[in-house]
Amino acid sequence: MSLGARPVAARSLTPGFLYADAVRVLSSWRAPDPGQEKARLEFLRHLEEHPADGMWRECAAGHITASTAVLDASRTRVLLTLHSKVKAWLQLGGHCEPGDVTLAGAALREATEESGVRGLRLLPEPVQLDRHPVRCHPQGTWHLDVQYVAIAPERARPRVSDESDDLGWFPVDDLPEPTDDAVRALVARAVTS
Repeated sequence: MSLGARPVAARSLTPGFLYADAVRVLSSWRAPDPGQEKARLEFLRHLEEHPADGMWRECAAGHITASTAVLDASRTRVLLTLHSKVKAWLQLGGHCEPGDVTLAGAALREATEESGVRGLRLLPEPVQLDRHPVRCHPQGTWHLDVQYVAIAPERARPRVSDESDDLGWFPVDDLPEPTDDAVRALVARAVTS
């Protein structure tokens, strides 16, 4: 088998691996409260109802996404992006891509791409789930976001990506405006994880 053929075979298997990983992660995750348990079951039901496309942006009924609250090494500051479309300060993250094999890998890839910070250390389990409306489709749809925490290396210097108007470190107890309750809850969970 030539080296050139191996990536094609791996790519054709990746969507199935990512779906299976999402089901595994959501099935084994221990929700911290009844609201999160309800979200966990809703995300699993979504995957059961959309086995072919429930992980991908093309699924008009909604799709699984992966995001990350990036904390500095002291865990006293969080890195947020001023999202260019939403015009609010958010955690880093987004859509799964065909090369992703795990949800954690997708979350880490997105956080690294959007922050420019190399060497992020992702904590192994999600800390929160969040379902929110988005405009990925003309009629609107939902992000079913699986949210992780990553710790940045000492003296990490973020770099603004083309998906962002700005990027900055903020004290975990003094988040910028505009943001939303989901980001506040994620940061609070990140600090205690």
